[in-house]
Amino acid sequence: MVKKAPRRTAERILEVSLDLFNRFGEPNVSTTLISGALGISPGNLYYHYPAKDELVNALFDRYEIELRPLLVDAVTVNDLEGSWHLLQRLFELNWAHRFLFRDLNDLLSKNRHLETHFQQIQIDVTGALTNLLQRLRAGNVLHMDASQVATTASNLMVLLCYWFSFVYVQAPRLAASTEQGKLDSARGTHQALSLLVPWLEADDRLLLQELSSGEHCSPLQATTS
Repeated sequence: MVKKAPRRTAERILEVSLDLFNRFGEPNVSTTLISGALGISPGNLYYHYPAKDELVNALFDRYEIELRPLLVDAVTVNDLEGSWHLLQRLFELNWAHRFLFRDLNDLLSKNRHLETHFQQIQIDVTGALTNLLQRLRAGNVLHMDASQVATTASNLMVLLCYWFSFVYVQAPRLAASTEQGKLDSARGTHQALSLLVPWLEADDRLLLQELSSGEHCSPLQATTS
């Protein structure tokens, strides 16, 4: 049997750092804790990442690399079911990198790389959501005025950024559970698409309920953990 090549140390450092940042919050995780969890010396860690900010930047860059294909795929979505799956993928991606959003204000205040790049991400994701709503409107899925599109896209962006902070307050001890993360992602998707309900026809409202039911996410569950 051919043995698998050992993972490179730099990649292992990123994986363990992401797990620790997600579990405890970036401000509460030291490089000493990271090196201890890896079983390597602090000097070995500093060889690959001389400062904790460089770890954060590398993890953020990985997040951005994973995000970009979703925004490319978004241009093909023109119905409610496609919108559900797109938003759920966005929520799941944010959950996988939730430390960025849990500690967003603190990270932006001390990290210039994140400050500039997060602003562009916000612009790009909001733009993709705006275009999605415009396509739904053009296809008579949404019966909203053009003036309501920008406001609704911004509301969707707010949910994407702060949803996991909201559910963390409700059940912090469950925040690290992968199963809980999937459920909270589905709940976030339901909560986001619920913003569209006033502009949907009865059939599409029913479809939204079916999609929610398929993810075991009722309206009541969407706001409680």
